[in-house]
Amino acid sequence: MDDIDNKLRQAASLAGRGRLSRRDFTRLALASGLTLAAADTLFSRAVRAAPKKGGTLRLGLSQGATTDSLDPGLYYDQFMGTALWGTASNSLTELDPAGNAVPDLAESFEPSDGAKKWVFKLRKGSTFHNGKEVTANDVVASYLHHTVKDTKSAAKALLKAMESIKADGKYTVVITLTGGNADFSYIASDYHMPIMPANADGSADWSSGIRTGPYVLEKFEPGVRVTLNRNPNYYKTGKAWFDRVECLSIKDTTARTNALNSGETDYMQAADLKTLDLLKQNPNLVIFEKTGYAQDIYVMDVTAKPFDNQDVRNALKYSVNRVEILEKVFLGHGTVGNDNTLAPAVKFAIDPEPKHVYNPEMAKSLLKKAGLDSLKVDLSVAETAWTGATDAALLWQASAKACNIDINVIREPEDSYWDNVWLKKPFVASYWSGRPSADWMFTTGFAADAAWNDTRWKNPRFNELLIAARTETDDAKRAAMYAEMQQLLHDDGGLVNIVFNSFVDAHANTLAHGDTAANWPMDGMKIAERWWFA
Repeated sequence: MDDIDNKLRQAASLAGRGRLSRRDFTRLALASGLTLAAADTLFSRAVRAAPKKGGTLRLGLSQGATTDSLDPGLYYDQFMGTALWGTASNSLTELDPAGNAVPDLAESFEPSDGAKKWVFKLRKGSTFHNGKEVTANDVVASYLHHTVKDTKSAAKALLKAMESIKADGKYTVVITLTGGNADFSYIASDYHMPIMPANADGSADWSSGIRTGPYVLEKFEPGVRVTLNRNPNYYKTGKAWFDRVECLSIKDTTARTNALNSGETDYMQAADLKTLDLLKQNPNLVIFEKTGYAQDIYVMDVTAKPFDNQDVRNALKYSVNRVEILEKVFLGHGTVGNDNTLAPAVKFAIDPEPKHVYNPEMAKSLLKKAGLDSLKVDLSVAETAWTGATDAALLWQASAKACNIDINVIREPEDSYWDNVWLKKPFVASYWSGRPSADWMFTTGFAADAAWNDTRWKNPRFNELLIAARTETDDAKRAAMYAEMQQLLHDDGGLVNIVFNSFVDAHANTLAHGDTAANWPMDGMKIAERWWFA
């Protein structure tokens, strides 16, 4: 074997362990004399090298709270989303690596009547962890769980347009909407809507933790850990390679880093960008970076003073130097935000004008328009919102001084942030993992009655367009509506989008994977189902 062949074999081995990008592998393969097609085929084979079962996957996750619940409507972050949805559950659909909605627990789905009627055919023979077969009645109960009176489910707004849901035989579910929704197959993939067993009274059994997914819940310690074991009867073949999965809540970035370096965990969510070079020097670790729809933000409650004044809100938007934050906090890992929640890769996304760039004179003129010579506000932050939220706030504090704005940065306790600060205090650090469709993103975070409308922004025109765009099947008309909605949010909303970020994680080089999804961190929060030990 000559030197080139040896290097190519080594490159294939590295690609199979996720340590060599497609671009770098292709460059080497072309240099060795392979055609582009052959190089692409060889790379695909390498990264999809036959995995083998075994081992315990230990995930160090950046979130988790002692108030976490087994109720999927109350999953607030990626800790519960990864542990109890991506690892233990299935929704009717899921997103593939290309961002398309594809069948999951459903075998197929079909819209009709202008996308007002959706028919989902279930996979026959799929079972819950207790051995019970999954039927249409279970789906009905699971969906109605999010629509009961006084529910606090994050999926309530997503299902508001659901007029009825009915079982048509044992394996068919028919959902009728009040108006057409071409994106409903995306909605059906939401991690708040796993399919749960139906109780005798028709309600959903959420409290047992029994689901359909690749791993069976063993122990749930809110805010601490979730442990699960492989489901031997999982209906998907070629998935769920680990024997066991441990999801550990390690909110402190340094502690997560130490756990990975010492071998206590195999995967670290949200690596510290400031020490990323040190992680790269460890030959046993791999940096895993994925650009998706995620955004790190600060939000103002537009119903609370002084944020109830549009000019004050916009003065604050012009007082932050996002480019500086991108360079100093994110070290360039992301794209500067412009107070629009749709990531550039999302269909119908625009970049509103004028751009909210750092402009002290504009900020001061807007304060003057609001009848103010200066402004003082409290900004609550914690690293559990996003890694770097505190440093970014301090940079904002410094840049805002030139705008006659005094930002008092309050460091809040990490373990109670999502319960006692977010949705409670008027100006806070937050984040969105984003959504793959405009309707889904707007409905989840900005509809007037959305449970997660953390700006409490209720713009009548925006909500009117939200309904109209959802039912419009002409893409050109739909694009115009979504453009106007994004402009309204940019001009009037309480969102300060600092960056569209990249998911930057790190893991042991013993972990391998194929193509990965970007809709959520950790391969769409399905790392336990899709990855393996090489």
